[in-house]
Amino acid sequence: MLQTAWLWLLAAGAVEIAMAVSLKFAQGWTRPIPSVLGIVTALASVFLLTHAMRGLPAGTAYAIWTGIGSVGVTVLGIVLFGESMQPARLACIGLVIAGTVGLNFFNAA
Repeated sequence: MLQTAWLWLLAAGAVEIAMAVSLKFAQGWTRPIPSVLGIVTALASVFLLTHAMRGLPAGTAYAIWTGIGSVGVTVLGIVLFGESMQPARLACIGLVIAGTVGLNFFNAA
């Protein structure tokens, strides 16, 4: 059950990344297809998250879900949209990753 919960959570995080990228392409709801994709993927991500929370603590699952989304969207922002790669910005992403790993570590203890 616990392994399944982690798979649900990873899927939720991946879909969360797709949602954010879709909304970026939606350009303020002015482009219908990316707008609809943003809404559909947002709903799908929350659906998957609720399944992950069946086997994981809510705080841990939510923090990891948002962490996956934050890191993934930042990386895709750099790759797809030419967003900043300032060292301080990358260090902050490292802190998000460290916090996510820490939450999982201390949840298991």
